[in-house]
Amino acid sequence: MKMDGRPPNIVLVNCDDLGYGDLGCYGSTVNKTPAIDRMCREGMRFSDFYMASPVCSPSRGAMLTGCYPPRIGFDDFDGDWVLFPGHACGLNPQEETMASLLKNRGYATMLVGKWHCGDQKEFLPAEHGFDNYYGIPYSNDMGRQRGREDRFPPLPLLDGSEVIQEQPDQRSVIERYAEQSVRFMRTHADQPFFLYLAHMQVHLPLYAPERFVQDAANGDYGAAVEAVDWAMAVLLHELEQLGLAEDTLVVFTSDNGSRGDNGGSNGPLRGRKGTTWEGGMRVPCLMYWPGTIEPGSTCRELTTALDFLPTFAAVTGAELPEKVIDGIDFSHRIGTNQTSGTQRQTFFYYIGSDLEAVRHRHWKLHVHKRGQGPIQELYDLSKDAGETTNVYGQHPEVVRQLEELLKQCRKDLGDRVEGAAGEAVRPKAYVQHPRTLTHYDPNHPYIVAMYDKEEAG
Repeated sequence: MKMDGRPPNIVLVNCDDLGYGDLGCYGSTVNKTPAIDRMCREGMRFSDFYMASPVCSPSRGAMLTGCYPPRIGFDDFDGDWVLFPGHACGLNPQEETMASLLKNRGYATMLVGKWHCGDQKEFLPAEHGFDNYYGIPYSNDMGRQRGREDRFPPLPLLDGSEVIQEQPDQRSVIERYAEQSVRFMRTHADQPFFLYLAHMQVHLPLYAPERFVQDAANGDYGAAVEAVDWAMAVLLHELEQLGLAEDTLVVFTSDNGSRGDNGGSNGPLRGRKGTTWEGGMRVPCLMYWPGTIEPGSTCRELTTALDFLPTFAAVTGAELPEKVIDGIDFSHRIGTNQTSGTQRQTFFYYIGSDLEAVRHRHWKLHVHKRGQGPIQELYDLSKDAGETTNVYGQHPEVVRQLEELLKQCRKDLGDRVEGAAGEAVRPKAYVQHPRTLTHYDPNHPYIVAMYDKEEAG
């Protein structure tokens, strides 16, 4: 039952590389996702929801801060698209995150799972508003792995800032994450809490508990998806057992699109992870809040992960950052009053420091790809979400309007391809003398000395 006078709990579940077509409620016929499909039936499904990057580190930094990656210096990592073990840079502690806002509001805060916003002490979750952290701090292919034995040091599992295990058995990780999540919710059931659960699935290499490997019809990929669904069932069941279901906003999404070549699917969308086609950045998003969100509803408006921070602030009464953010509050869409409020009209597609495309309402204009161009491709996403029919020559007035939006964005946030330096970007954060969290020791009693799968990426 609802607790009058207490702001709602928030549970944010973020998968790794889960595609638009990987869930039953988004059209999958090969992956069984009954718990997530239940969220859809009893909550809201977003049809046009985007992450701010098609790769993980900038996507996650943007989601946490409500800012496009270039604004917070998270567009490029010394030439790399994402952060790697021992990188000297990370998410600037001067940035405010959704966790720090909610912590200031009196929330207990915890991150379970993948962080990937910097592995130096100055950049870890404790510096960004999380009271507690338990998880693998970056991608699960950044450990010792067959075929890549010497590329990375042992994969660390952290409790706070302490490495408590090296090279954990990845098949058991999701169960450990579920346990930590349940423990946190039970411990803080009498106060508002924010739980951010960031799964390692379905990033390569694909590992899932044996039960799912044996049952899945879609190989190891399907096993990983179905393990995520099991974890979702655990969280929903626990909220019901604690009597907190009606007091909790639950959000489920993914950090970017699927690779599409390993059992994953982006459904009808063109492209894949690492691209600014729709399949790289349009991802599943579901919101579940019994008694508040209308069951079986669909949001077809343009919405993004940038909008989580101001929306969470609105529903909890937290104060927004004083710095400029790019998110737009869409709390009016998930409450009882769904007719008022500001609707997002425009979204910019960045990969690294390159501004490659813009969407305004239902029109999407591509101007560059992988540093090459200019290209001239315009799509009407209301009729052609798969970006199959280029109508650039048929709508010159639309092209001019979108080119003007791109020009304004380059001035604000920059664009490497066009040689533009953004006027409103904030500084990157670095430490001196960075070190990796682990170092290989041949005498260490690793439970898994070498992961047996060669797949990565």
